Amino acid sequence: MMCIHTEPWTQNQLVSRTDLPNSLHELHLDHNNIEAIELEDLIRYNHIQRLGLGFNKIRDIENGSLAFLHDLRELHLDHNNLTRVPAGIKDMKHLQVVYLHSNNISQVGVNDFCPVGFGFKKVYYHGISLFNNPVNYWDVQPATFRCIVDRMAVQFGNYRK
Repeated sequence: MMCIHTEPWTQNQLVSRTDLPNSLHELHLDHNNIEAIELEDLIRYNHIQRLGLGFNKIRDIENGSLAFLHDLRELHLDHNNLTRVPAGIKDMKHLQVVYLHSNNISQVGVNDFCPVGFGFKKVYYHGISLFNNPVNYWDVQPATFRCIVDRMAVQFGNYRK
């Protein structure tokens, strides 16, 4: 029987945390005061399948910070201060669900979610949420979502601010 380790470090006014076990499969850091994700923040947690970073103050995710999360399936970055889709998401072979709603993302590039080469992504996306961002769906090229299960997997919605 496989043991799944889960750490719910929510609503702790957390700024940084380094004493968590390496064997975590789920890490929930929602509702904290995290402002940035740096390269060394997640390097130890390569078994994480679900990462919750919603309802923080994240403005920046350093390029390469997500590269160590080889098994990541679900990423919650909703309700933060991101202005762009984090670099490296397109290189995550097993990522299936990305929550980016309620940020400040104003544009989505054609290669932000899907890798350029054929066959690199092992599992297609089942959900990408981008609603409540200042990005217009008509400004996003259809090829941006070439690696999703179906078009209903992408949610844009209306932007109200």
